[in-house]
Amino acid sequence: MMAGVAEDEEKWLSAGITGLQQNAFYMHRALDSNNLKDALKYSAQMLSELRTSRLSPHKYYELYMRAFDELRKLEMFFKEETNRGCSIVELYELVQHAGNILPRLYLLCTVGSVYIRSKEAPAKDVLKDLIEMCRGIQHPVRGLFLRSYLSQVSRDKLPDIGSEYEGDADTAMDAVEFVLQNFTEMNKLWVRMQHQGPARDKEKREKERSELRDLVGKNLHVLGQIEGVDLDMYRETVLPRVLEQVVNCKDEIAQYYLMDCVIQVFPDEYHLQTLETLLGACPQLQPSVDIKTVLAGLMERLSNYAASSAEVLPTFFQVEAFAKLNIAIGKVIEAQDDMPIYGAVTLYASLLTFTLHVHPDRLDYVDQILGACVKKLSGKGKLNDSKATKQIVALLSAPLEKYKDIDTALKLSNYPHVMEYLDNGTNKEMSNVIIQSIMKNRTCISTAEKVEALFELIKGLIKDIDENLQDELDEEDFKEEQNSVARLIQMLYTDDTEEMMKIIHTVRKHILTGGPKRLPFTVPPFAFSALKLVRRLQSQNENVSGEEVAATPKDIFQILMQTIEALSSVPAPELALRLYLQCAEAANDCDLEPVAYEFFTQAYILYEEEISDSKAQVTSIHLIIGTLQRMHAFGVENRDTLTHKATGYSSKLLKKPDQCRAVYACSHLFWLDEHNDMKDGERVMLCLKRALRIANAAQQMANATRGSSGSVVLFIEILNKYLYFYEKGGVADYR
Repeated sequence: MMAGVAEDEEKWLSAGITGLQQNAFYMHRALDSNNLKDALKYSAQMLSELRTSRLSPHKYYELYMRAFDELRKLEMFFKEETNRGCSIVELYELVQHAGNILPRLYLLCTVGSVYIRSKEAPAKDVLKDLIEMCRGIQHPVRGLFLRSYLSQVSRDKLPDIGSEYEGDADTAMDAVEFVLQNFTEMNKLWVRMQHQGPARDKEKREKERSELRDLVGKNLHVLGQIEGVDLDMYRETVLPRVLEQVVNCKDEIAQYYLMDCVIQVFPDEYHLQTLETLLGACPQLQPSVDIKTVLAGLMERLSNYAASSAEVLPTFFQVEAFAKLNIAIGKVIEAQDDMPIYGAVTLYASLLTFTLHVHPDRLDYVDQILGACVKKLSGKGKLNDSKATKQIVALLSAPLEKYKDIDTALKLSNYPHVMEYLDNGTNKEMSNVIIQSIMKNRTCISTAEKVEALFELIKGLIKDIDENLQDELDEEDFKEEQNSVARLIQMLYTDDTEEMMKIIHTVRKHILTGGPKRLPFTVPPFAFSALKLVRRLQSQNENVSGEEVAATPKDIFQILMQTIEALSSVPAPELALRLYLQCAEAANDCDLEPVAYEFFTQAYILYEEEISDSKAQVTSIHLIIGTLQRMHAFGVENRDTLTHKATGYSSKLLKKPDQCRAVYACSHLFWLDEHNDMKDGERVMLCLKRALRIANAAQQMANATRGSSGSVVLFIEILNKYLYFYEKGGVADYR
């Protein structure tokens, strides 16, 4: 069916073009022979092709453009005729004898253009006559193209100020009146298209109307270019007349397009000074009009205008632009009950962007916008609308991008309330945006109160809000999220040790709610942050000995002990063991022997009970030996106990080569260069001899199983140890 209609249209268009070209040919022949009578006759017949009602607007436009080209040639002929002495007034009367009204009016507009150029009559009189005559065509498509032609031929002949066709004192008003009348009539014809034809073709008609909208919008463009339209005339005449037509047409397509045109074609300064009038029309528009896009466009223009120069900002303050926009948005949202959530949030996001440009110092305005958004979202629960969540992310990101300081966002009481309406996935994305902002701007969070507020804000990354979501999360994404949290923990710092202690407590409270999957990422940075504080406290204690200090290293070690124990529920014994050893070394630096011994004890318990993998055991025992070697705070008894345990674990490793290497590594536990009371050559020799026996056993085992003498690498390694201790004097008497 549709294919048949398209074929018919092509035939009708082809026939129209053929008829137009034939008459144009005869018209040209008459023009060449200066035969005015025949020229008018054939031009009228040519223009009669535009009387068709069979073509769609798109096809009609093709036919119209061919006729338009011919009319330009005819206009040139009329100019030449007047130059040869032909009376333009008689010519103006003559063309009105054309038989059909549509060709008559096209010819009248063409001659009228020449009439105005001749200046034999005031431009305003000719234009007034033409605009009245065009009322004779009430068919929507034919009328729109006729008036578009009138607008085209007259746009450079308006009686504007400074124009060669300028008239009396009210000359600019005459030009404005002509354009406004033409705009009003064209808009009526355009709207009338919607109500012609059966309801089933409504979508087709809307598409056709959208194709013709520029014909109507050009009038507003012409208005915007009239030099005589100053701010007063725009405020008192142009804008009220245009808005009256926009509101009264009660057509969704027209209202949306024309409001957008008004915003785009007139200067920003005019919008700012007439903001109340322009915004007052918004609630009167049809509920189905996409007013959010219109207002967003207006606020974007005003934002750019404000950003263009600091000199214009006082004008924004003077007209109270924020208050007017805020009230208007509230009225629009209230008037359009069925406005989707994302529409309302889009308006608030645009208003926030405007506010950050014009009033960057007014945090109360920013919080007021967020509060209005919370009020609109109240009772909606978590949002599932992707468009709405995208706009909320834009809303929440704007203050971060503007102020580049999370401290400012933390001062906004409604900021976390808006985040609560994000679905869990988007909440995490927003939390990550906040952390990235902190990293990018190297923001230092320096009080426990701010840390508390921040962790509440990013709780989507700190703990599982939805257990089901966690299972679906990609492992790589999860690791990236938690690494961001780990980096954030390292950014929490203050020079005030007492306040830093409060921060430590706050961070610990939050990370322990993260569940077993998060603890391996969050506990290590927490532990190292706490150990930094330990070293600072130790340094202070040395400088202010005798004074009572609010926070002590013992307090922090107690917190660390409890926190690392939480890793056993993960389980992550290897990580916990490493952290215990780090804490033991820090306690050693503070000369806290009982604390260091306790951490070592916990590390040994983990080794015995939790670490069963042979490779992990090898790594762990070498970590234990290396850490124990650096300890100097232990007394003889405690050190002997820990050393004995380490050598015992070494000799019980699964593989002989691993046993051998661990045992000869233990020899360093009995010989410390920095401490003369920790040089026991006899026990060094015992370790090396035991390592040698294990190496022999390993070689014999290799010979029995593989029929070869096995590697001599272990013997070389042991020899190196002998040579090392020989140089140190550790084995001089035991060769």
